[in-house]
Amino acid sequence: MSELTPEQQFELITRGLQEVLNPQIIKNVLEVEKRPLKVYWGTAPTGKPHCGYFVPMVKLAHLLKAGVEVTVLVADLHAFLDNMKAPLEVVQHRAKYYEYVIKSILKSINVPVDKLKFVLGSSYQLTADYTLDLFKLSNVVSQNDAKRAGADVVKQVANPLLSGLIYPLMQVLDEQYLDCDVQLGGVDQRKIFVLAEENIQSLGYKKRAHLMNRMVPGLMQGGKMSASDPNSKIDLLEEPKIVKKKINQAFCSPGNIEDNGLLAFVKNVLAPIHELKYGDNTFEFFIDRPEKYGGPISYKTYQELEDSFAKEELNPVDLKSGVADAINVLLTPIIEEYKTNKEFQDAESKGYPPPEVEKKKVKKVKNRGTRFPGSEKTPDPEVVAEKLEETKINE
Repeated sequence: MSELTPEQQFELITRGLQEVLNPQIIKNVLEVEKRPLKVYWGTAPTGKPHCGYFVPMVKLAHLLKAGVEVTVLVADLHAFLDNMKAPLEVVQHRAKYYEYVIKSILKSINVPVDKLKFVLGSSYQLTADYTLDLFKLSNVVSQNDAKRAGADVVKQVANPLLSGLIYPLMQVLDEQYLDCDVQLGGVDQRKIFVLAEENIQSLGYKKRAHLMNRMVPGLMQGGKMSASDPNSKIDLLEEPKIVKKKINQAFCSPGNIEDNGLLAFVKNVLAPIHELKYGDNTFEFFIDRPEKYGGPISYKTYQELEDSFAKEELNPVDLKSGVADAINVLLTPIIEEYKTNKEFQDAESKGYPPPEVEKKKVKKVKNRGTRFPGSEKTPDPEVVAEKLEETKINE
């Protein structure tokens, strides 16, 4: 059991979240049942994990610090069901890559990974009991409800596949089969969480609480950082010069603190990671600025940084420089582990093989014969002979 009081545990569990559904379920476990809370966080191994993954990793760190039993679901079948992603054999390699990445991130921010439990979705989602429950749930959830639940998660196309409707139903069932009290996800998962709360009891299972992280805005267009948009996100294995290049191209107008992906990253990633490493209520954001431009700057609170930018005392160039340097510090231990771990490298190369380069077709010259305008006709030998004979006679 945790040495923290139930109040302290609850504060850590809900710290920094955008929303909590059914917090009374959490409090009941901590205060009445007096046992460790059980939470699961799931991730579908589709596109390569990016820096936005630091947000749930920070939350996992808070949960572990609060004495919570944490299960990480690597949802390989969900990745397969998500429209237009990858064939199942490739997804298996991506699932392994995700596990390496998650462990590497947590170790890089000083979080012990030995307390985490990793579960592969296909290890239980293909059982008879699970399949029967999926049929039961599909008999009480309408097509419109299933489609609406997955609208912010499953790729939307004009003519959607049936797989997109199965996806959210499986996420509802995972709460029961992973034996959790709480499911953690981003706020983009809210509609699926509501679907679970409204329907899981119809199968005779208990209702769960739901924790929702904020979404880190993309670098270019705002919205969430997306694995499908290379310009909106920074890969966890990105080289330092590429990080700087992408940050330099990020949208960041002077004094604008709204939809500012850089400030949002500082607030939701860099600030909580600093607290994990150096203690609660600590913060430092350092900008190594040349002396000819005023010298280095250091901020001791996030609010001080935001106010300085809003007043245009801090310009976009300097903010970008500080964020790029901070991200490269975060990524260095992850990249180093990748370079020294052959299995990590194999999982990445097999899970994300380079796209096949189409061979240029050599255009064949068609033989159209001689009977078309502009063609050079081959003389008939008999005609040539006759003309020669006529020439001789005339001579």
